Amino acid sequence: MLTDKQLHGAVNIVEEKKGREAILLDLKGISMVTDYFLIVTGNSTTQIKAITDNLSEKLPELGVTILRVEGLQEAKWVLVDCGDLVIHVMTPDQREFYNLERLWGDAKVVTFN
Repeated sequence: MLTDKQLHGAVNIVEEKKGREAILLDLKGISMVTDYFLIVTGNSTTQIKAITDNLSEKLPELGVTILRVEGLQEAKWVLVDCGDLVIHVMTPDQREFYNLERLWGDAKVVTFN
């Protein structure tokens, strides 16, 4: 079970590398695979790699284990699987095309005060 501090920390990590339009979706009770999706846009494959590298470095410091990273070679859509949290770092085209926010429209958006 992830804490608010860990979830907020993950959002901050992607924003450190200028990830845009970060949205955290609560999928508890909707998905059997994970509890949260963090979806973020990177402007280029270079930026997506930088965001992913930052996540790989800093998530373990928050006590969040990375199980696997997929898509890093092409870096158009990188998936960082942390078990209870799955992070999607996508180019604008990929994000618009797959529209995960609409696909998971029943999910609540998590906000931090």
